[in-house]
Amino acid sequence: MNQETNKKALTLKTLTKSSVWDVQENDIFRMWEGAEKDSEIKDNVRHFTDIIRSAFMIEEINSDSALLKSKYEKLGYKVGQVRIDEEKKVTWAIKKKPIMRVTDLTYENIRHITAAKLLEVIDRNFGGGWDSLSQSIKDIIESGFDISTTTLPKDRLHKKGGMYEKKVEDGFEVLEVEKGSWVEAIFAKVKPESEKPRMKFTSMRNEDDEDSDEDVEIEDNYNKPDEDDIELEEPNDDEITEDNYSTMMDLGSDDPDEEAANLADYGDE
Repeated sequence: MNQETNKKALTLKTLTKSSVWDVQENDIFRMWEGAEKDSEIKDNVRHFTDIIRSAFMIEEINSDSALLKSKYEKLGYKVGQVRIDEEKKVTWAIKKKPIMRVTDLTYENIRHITAAKLLEVIDRNFGGGWDSLSQSIKDIIESGFDISTTTLPKDRLHKKGGMYEKKVEDGFEVLEVEKGSWVEAIFAKVKPESEKPRMKFTSMRNEDDEDSDEDVEIEDNYNKPDEDDIELEEPNDDEITEDNYSTMMDLGSDDPDEEAANLADYGDE
């Protein structure tokens, strides 16, 4: 889906602080006009305005002066009216925020610029190269671009078959930053958006099962004897030894007095 198709699919209610970078000033007026009768928009004007302000500069014009409107238009603003409620319309002058410095880069807009535009912005950072950027700015850039750098003597940078040639053939844009007799090459390429991971649910059935409604065979243990009812096997006379004889033959006594005496002797030990 191309950017033009994305803009057509967007509405004021589906606009986010990321997707708002895909639209232009005229799109904002069009979307607001299309949502004039939506009660949710009327009840949450500040919320939707804040989303727009994340990517656009908005100036409210209280005067109907044609001269004032012309002044804003000369500064690159688009001027139009938006309905805030049933009885109130206001005139807005809006302009897309420019991305001129590395400090203008955010996680919301980093995927809405080209690699060439990114390198142009980096080049404006006092010509310091990749290492001149703060770690927070590097993290933002690398969330949307594949970045690699190399620093070589001027006469070796464009060596045939070298890294420079291979990166350019692979679709990378390159910025050369001179550092004396050496040159730092910064390569940038838009990083493909990764697909969101999906939760995978595993059935408790065996892989060989074809139908979850199949009858489950239940083992019938109703007529099986309890473990306590199973008769012990008779000891084999050939297996009886002096060590196990007492254990095998000491089956206790039916005389309660004798059992009580045995317990008393056990307690005295």
